[in-house]
Order: sequence, then structure tokens, then C-alpha cells
Amino acid sequence: MEQLSTAAFFPGAFQSVGDGIPAQLLFIWDTVRAPIIAPVLRVLMVLCSGLSIMLFVERIYMGVVIIGVKLLRRTPEKRYKWEAIKEDTEIGSSVFPMVLVQIPMFNEKEVYQMSIGAVCGLSWPSDRLAIQVLDDSTIPSIKSLVELECQKWADKGINIKYEVRDNRSGYKAGALKEGMKRSYARKCEYVVIFDADFQPEPDFLHRSIPFLIHNPKLALIQARWIFVNSNECMMTRLQEMSLDYHFTVEQEVGSSTHAFFGFNGTAGVWRISAIEEAGGWKDRTTVEDMDLAVRASLKGWKFLYLGDLQVKNELPSTFKAFRFQQHRWSCGPANLFRKVVMEIARNTKVTLWKKVYVIYSFFFVRKIIAHINNFLLFCVVLPATVVVPEVTIPKWGAVYIPTATTIINAAGTPRSFHLTIFWIMFENVMSLHRAKATLIGLLEGSRANEWVVTEKLGDILKAKTASKPTRTLGFRIGDRVHVTELGIGAYLFFCGCYNMLYGENNFYIFILVQSISFFIVGIGYVGTIVPSF
Repeated sequence: MEQLSTAAFFPGAFQSVGDGIPAQLLFIWDTVRAPIIAPVLRVLMVLCSGLSIMLFVERIYMGVVIIGVKLLRRTPEKRYKWEAIKEDTEIGSSVFPMVLVQIPMFNEKEVYQMSIGAVCGLSWPSDRLAIQVLDDSTIPSIKSLVELECQKWADKGINIKYEVRDNRSGYKAGALKEGMKRSYARKCEYVVIFDADFQPEPDFLHRSIPFLIHNPKLALIQARWIFVNSNECMMTRLQEMSLDYHFTVEQEVGSSTHAFFGFNGTAGVWRISAIEEAGGWKDRTTVEDMDLAVRASLKGWKFLYLGDLQVKNELPSTFKAFRFQQHRWSCGPANLFRKVVMEIARNTKVTLWKKVYVIYSFFFVRKIIAHINNFLLFCVVLPATVVVPEVTIPKWGAVYIPTATTIINAAGTPRSFHLTIFWIMFENVMSLHRAKATLIGLLEGSRANEWVVTEKLGDILKAKTASKPTRTLGFRIGDRVHVTELGIGAYLFFCGCYNMLYGENNFYIFILVQSISFFIVGIGYVGTIVPSF
């Protein structure tokens, strides 16, 4: 079929502008499109199609495993020995092991009371429990408040220690490592970590510690997160959909098949001897939790995920906080992959199958491909093909496989299934930041070790709204207007309009809706707007 030129799509364009700049640009585009742009797009389309197939196969594999686990009822209690700890009448509470609870904090004004209160409410013999509040706060007033809260609980007989250090070297990893050096910490067998917004139930230790006691090869017990503010706004509902899939499927699959998964950094119980054997906490990446998990696994230790052991916590409800969190969660794993891939490949203590799982499935597919492919395919390649008629996109690669993959992901949160379309659009917007962060991590760019603590709001909005019903929103333009998103939105809008007017397919339906999503995020109309009075 005869190829259509740009001039054919824009009749009279060259005649109307003569030798002006628009005519020259159209001529250049007409000249380079077929011999240069089209071949590049074809290569990218083949690449994206291949990556999409890899993602789809991975989702199918995990779905099959989860179905098998449910049908066979392979509960943690069936796979590992578990027996409740009972106080002995002769030796009393000494039958309980010594447990250290660490709460790392950094300027957590809105949530410190909830977290400290919940941990101090754990039902464990007080003489067998030590609580550390590791405060790296830089605001003196907040440090004073946290210290007073610790003292209040200490006066009630709780063994709680307020610990500070001279600097923030190593950030969270540095604080946890420093806390382990205390003399009372060295007497403990297990350590539990809760971030400042986490609120464990009183029976948390009674349900988790017995697995470690009766199974000496287990190094880690990871609990599931549930979210107290998931209904706060649309952004938190969409985050819940992504994280529910992570906990319902990804963590469960890793635990059931290989006794390995990435430690989530909080709501987990570690065997201290396993941490020491793995080399302790390291701050070489921004995912010190995942780093420790990989190193411990390479030493032969096993991990167990308890999906029914749930801990309340807070989702970031401002777009700024969420964006920084996603940068760290995407950049860190990619940077860690760069550092440990050869170490994993050369390891002799784990099976070949487990090494393949960690390198290919855990890192390459989920932490690298998943982030880069979404942005490249849906926000760059697919829109570009509508203005390059020489390139065709197979429906299975553009529609069928992505749709099936999306349905599998969304199934993790049945109550929000009706929000799937919104979730797709928002995930594609966030793929811009995740792809960028992944490349920074792989190439170890200047922001590879950037650490920004995720802002927690606690009940700040409820309190301020109750006290002052009438409010004025105050913000800086830089915090609300995001130029990159607006630029991508404009590109998608142009491609969508072009496809609607001149295209032979209906891709404009998706492209225009996606452009609107970028515009909405670009003008900051997403997440919670924190009032300024």
C-alpha cells in the first residue's frame, strides 16, 4: 500500500506557509519518518512486546502458585512448627525470649504518640521486652515531645529507652545499627521493627515469635500491612490496590515457594543472629531492608510471610510524599540489583532455582522491567506510532496482554475493582517517576542515594478541619505544578487528537484519557491538599 505523507494529512499546509518554519519542519519530519523514526519504533515495539509477555507470564505463574496454596491450604502452621508460649509456673516469664522493639523516627510529630502507645501495649512480659525509640529528629521541639512520651511510658513501668545519636549517617539503617550496639540490646534474641506510623495489635509477638523459636532456620517473620487512611482520597485507594497485590500475591508466592521475599522494612521480626551472620545493616542503597534480606537469604536463612498477621499503618496522602516514596522504592532495588547480581550468581549456599528466582523474577521482572516497560510502551511508543503509519501495533501487545495483566493485579483488592480504569491511568503516570528512578539506580546517578522520609499526617487534617471549618489553601507553585507531567500530557494530547482525526484505529480513546490523567497530576489536583492557616 502506498505510504501516506505528512502533507497528505495536512492538505494545503505547504502551500499556505510557503518556505516558512512550519513547512520546513513538516518537510524534515516527512524525510526522516520512514527511514529513521519508523525502524526505531519497530525495534522499541518488539522490545516492549517481549517485556509485556515476560510480565504476563510472571503474573500467571504467581496466580497459579496462589491458587495452589489456597486449594492445598498450605498455611504457615502446616509448613512450620508453631506452638503458643505458655508461662511456666516454676521459671515464670523466663520461658519467653528477650525481644527488642525498635522504632526509628525522624520528625514524626503527627504519629509518634500512636506508634509508641501501640508498641507499649504489646502483651509480652515487661522484663522480657526492651523498646527503643531511635530518634533522628532535627527539630528540637519534636525531640522534646518524643522524649517526654517515652518518659511517660517509662513511669508506668514499661522498659522503653529514648536513643539519639550525633548525626544521621546511614539514615534508617544507621539508626538501627547503632541501636543494636546498646548493652541491653545485646541480651535480646529477636528484634522487631516498626516505622513511626505502624500500630501493632497487642498479640503481635505471641503470634509471630513462636515460629522463630520452633524453627531455627527461619530468620524473618513479615506481617502484612493494612491501611488506616485508604479511604482518605482517590490516591490512597489506588495505592491500596497496588500494595494489596504485593502483599496478597508477591510476598505470599515468595514465602511459599522459596522461603524468600523482600523485607518490607517494618512490621517484621528478625532473628538477631541471622542479621549478624548476614553482615548487619548496611547503607549502601536506600533499600537497606531488601539488602539485608538478600544477604541473609544467600547465607541459607529462610523467611516466612504471615498474611493474617496485620499491622495498621498510614499511606502517603500527599502527592509530594508519594512521589518521593516511589522514587526510593524504585531506585533502591535497581541500585541494589546492580550491586548484588554477581554475588547472587556466584553463591554456593542456595539452589540454582532460587538464584534464578531472585535474579530473574524478584529483581529483573518486578523491579526493572515492570517500571520501565509501562512508561515506554503506553506513554512513549504506542502514542508515537499513531503519527508514524509505517509502524503497526499488534492488538495482543497493546490491548489483550496488558488488559489481562491489569485484571490479575486489580483482583487483589476486590472492593476497589470498579476503580481499575483510574488505577491504570494513575499507575501509568507514576511509571514516569518509577522508570526514571529505576534508570538512576541502574546507572547509579546523582539521586541514587537520595533519602527523603515519607511524610505522615496522622490526624492532622481531621484536627485542623474540626478546629477551623473555613480554610484557605496555601501552596507554592513548585509544589503543585509539575512541568514534566504537563509536557507528557501535551504530547499524548497531540497524539490522541491526531489519531482521532487521521488514524485507522481507536487508540485515541486510551491516549486522550491518559493525557487527561497527566494533566490532572501536572496541576497538582491529586492526593490530599494540606491546609495552610
